[in-house]
Amino acid sequence: MKLTVYDVIMGPVITEKAHKMNSLLQQLVIRVHVHANKPMVREALEKIFNVKVEKVRIIIRKPKARIVNRYPVKGRTMKKAIITLKQGYSIDAFGQAGGGTVVLDKQQREHAAQE
Repeated sequence: MKLTVYDVIMGPVITEKAHKMNSLLQQLVIRVHVHANKPMVREALEKIFNVKVEKVRIIIRKPKARIVNRYPVKGRTMKKAIITLKQGYSIDAFGQAGGGTVVLDKQQREHAAQE
């Protein structure tokens, strides 16, 4: 399957934990295509958003089994990527509603992580 850079990134993950990671640790959590790998995610982010990516980590969530109308069914497999951007780059994934990204220096991040 040939994926373009626009097929790889499916959208941001909007949760409290993802917002905290964005504001304190300058990490971005996004949903990616199930067949995407780390180099594909890095390339897509660098081309679409014009940023430099330092690190990409991938998480695969297996489908959960449940029962619907007496029949066992499974959900879909979901793949997320945790992106660490290089110093000086940022992507505002949460927009106005989420308060945007906050740039903190190393000492402020350590203090906020302890709280």
